[in-house]
Amino acid sequence: MKRHFSLGFCLLISALYFGQETNNTDNIIRKKMSTIKSDVTPKIDGDISDEVWAKVPIATDFIERSPNNGKPSEQAFKTEVRILYNDLGLYVMMKMHDPEPSKIAKELTERDGISNDDFVGLTLNGYNDKQQSLEFVVTAAGVQYDAKLTTDGEDDSWNGVWHSEAKITEDGWTAEFMIPFSELRFTKKDVQEWGINLFRKVQRTNVFYDWNFVDNKKNSYTLFDGILTGIENIKPPTRLSFMPYFSTYVNRFDGETTTNLNGGMDVKYGINDAFTFDMTLIPDFGQANFDNSILNLTPFEQQFAEQRPFFTEGTELFSKGNLFYSRRIGGSPSGEIELKDDEKITEFPAKVKLFNAFKISGRTNKGLGIGFFNAVTQKMFATIENETTGEIRKEVVEPWANYNVLVLDQRFNENSSVSLINTSTVRDGSFRDANATGLLWSINNKKNTYNFYGNLRGSWVMTEETKFGTKNQFGFGKIEGKHRFDINAGVTTKDWDINDLGFSTMTNFANYNAWYGYRLLQPSKRFNKIFLNFNAQYYQRLSPFLYNNFVINHNNQFQNKKFENYGFGVEATPFGQKDIYEPRAEGRFLNVPSYFDSWIWFESDSRKKFQFNINVDYYAYNEKARNLVSTSLIMRYRFSDKFNVFWQIQPSFSNNEKGYVGKDDAGIYIGRRQRNTLENSLNSKYTFNNKMALSLAFRHYFSDVTYKQFYTLDNDGDVTPTNNFTKNLNGTYNAWNIDLRYSWWFAPGSQLTFLYRNAIQNYLNESRLGMKNNYNQLFAEPAVHNFSLKLTYYLDYNRAKNWF
Repeated sequence: MKRHFSLGFCLLISALYFGQETNNTDNIIRKKMSTIKSDVTPKIDGDISDEVWAKVPIATDFIERSPNNGKPSEQAFKTEVRILYNDLGLYVMMKMHDPEPSKIAKELTERDGISNDDFVGLTLNGYNDKQQSLEFVVTAAGVQYDAKLTTDGEDDSWNGVWHSEAKITEDGWTAEFMIPFSELRFTKKDVQEWGINLFRKVQRTNVFYDWNFVDNKKNSYTLFDGILTGIENIKPPTRLSFMPYFSTYVNRFDGETTTNLNGGMDVKYGINDAFTFDMTLIPDFGQANFDNSILNLTPFEQQFAEQRPFFTEGTELFSKGNLFYSRRIGGSPSGEIELKDDEKITEFPAKVKLFNAFKISGRTNKGLGIGFFNAVTQKMFATIENETTGEIRKEVVEPWANYNVLVLDQRFNENSSVSLINTSTVRDGSFRDANATGLLWSINNKKNTYNFYGNLRGSWVMTEETKFGTKNQFGFGKIEGKHRFDINAGVTTKDWDINDLGFSTMTNFANYNAWYGYRLLQPSKRFNKIFLNFNAQYYQRLSPFLYNNFVINHNNQFQNKKFENYGFGVEATPFGQKDIYEPRAEGRFLNVPSYFDSWIWFESDSRKKFQFNINVDYYAYNEKARNLVSTSLIMRYRFSDKFNVFWQIQPSFSNNEKGYVGKDDAGIYIGRRQRNTLENSLNSKYTFNNKMALSLAFRHYFSDVTYKQFYTLDNDGDVTPTNNFTKNLNGTYNAWNIDLRYSWWFAPGSQLTFLYRNAIQNYLNESRLGMKNNYNQLFAEPAVHNFSLKLTYYLDYNRAKNWF
């Protein structure tokens, strides 16, 4: 799992001189470094003895970011940086002094994984707008991590192709980087001026350092870029790369074995220095991680995380406004089948096949970000059999469909932006089409202390008629200092629906929220960190007006001098809730009694071999014998720098909850139920070196529900016991998944992956089975056994053209 660390370190070269510049709007002091071009370049092997480095001046004088914000780096942990460049890219050397090299943390992980590690890195902003950077990190074990960093957060799904090595030495450790210009984005100018920062973490002391001071009173890391000058007249090569793949699968299920062979390609082309075209042709996502499915008794569908690389990499523009949910592309068919009395469905596609997809994204030198995404999915058929005549017919359940997203994002004044987003779904024939548009803004004052934000969004669903809905929000907050606050309000109309290419659930409501937070900016005698916050939220139904809910919340988080984290909090709904969604009928609601929720948690020091995290959460409802207990225990043991095991168990028990069970002409029925859930997961990884790893992921999810009594829902939201509903809705759901994966990054951007996947699931119309009986019935179900091998190879045009 990637962690969110700050930034870092960058390029260029030969002669550096250092100065300081003060920004007149926010009084941030920005260090300057300048560089020159070098035709002689070092070998990227972690050995910094190359003669060329001796000719490059040193950048040093790092400043602590945490825990002691603003404290100069200790001489014993001095960091030295030298940078040079040529027409191909940037070359960076970093030397990290350490008085005890044997104690340098260097756990091996897969690429993009940082665990118990010392690391160094840099962030580069070719637009120097203090709003977007590319982040490059190397651990002391030589593992690479990279991400896109913006004012919206860190997008660690982005994977660049660059070179690095690290080496432990007698007086610390060293790292070398080579970052091709083809991986960077910058304006087309003869003389460049980039934003840059360098950073380092010493794991055993848990101290972060930055080259340009990052003041924790502010809320954005990118705001504190230093300035890199001296890059002139670079001639970056053509940005064109191909990533062909070959994959093969052997599937065994219910006594039948099938095989298939696939091939396809991803293409990346730099339209110019700022804009990039990405395309996937005949994609294969068969090795994506499994979904964590659950027994879902809510009125809304379960939202799954995106696991497919093409839809997670470089999508930070498209995620603005929460209008785009990429799982809709290649998801379940949208059509329904009307069966005759003597017909049955013999084959129905679980997923729609993706034909191709592409995206274009970049930013102009005026700060205008432009993103365009397009995908095409294939026509899918269901097979229907007439049981009387044996006749077979096929019916379209998903036509050819086109999905696209357009984003315009204008950034200005260093930390402000206005964005326009449009999503569109066009299906062939009489199937429904859809469109959604949003206008967003986030505007800071000149000192970056206050923020005004909001959005206006509309949705259109076109069938025989057009359904139009809106979702709007306005907010204002203080984003600087110890004391911060935020107040906001939102309105979502009844016909808001973005579910063709987005994800929406609750509609027809208004909400009003207030938040106050306090944070400790400098360590105290007992604590490194303190976060306290207070929240109040009010909800109402719009049409017709109805009070929905009022929630108050207080949360506390602390980190002590032993780097142990813990916290507690309380939450209450003093007036209860009128749930307008549970009855699944317009205009109706279910009364939910008030509750008092309290929780406490503790997380041990992550630097130790054995780490654990425990959480207990208890809801007490103002109703006899109704409560909810939710707990979790996480334990991780690091056997060595190569091998670790992570185990998590999450039991929860909901007693006497009430929920929808069905309806007929007589009314809506509610059931009182006991629900027990246990989720058990195990993750283990053996990392052979910084290019090769073997990992195991296991998850068993169990949930059973037992109904005790049924009721009729009254018009006032109360319930009345009834004997008219007699269905057996008791049930047990199991989901069992095992992934055993071998990964080898045999060349930059190139990977060989072998995956064995085992999956079983069942749903039984009975509950309270007992553990042995439940497992016996689960393992009596047919299991999926899937073996797959996938080879992906990165081809750079500039290298490949020399082959001929």
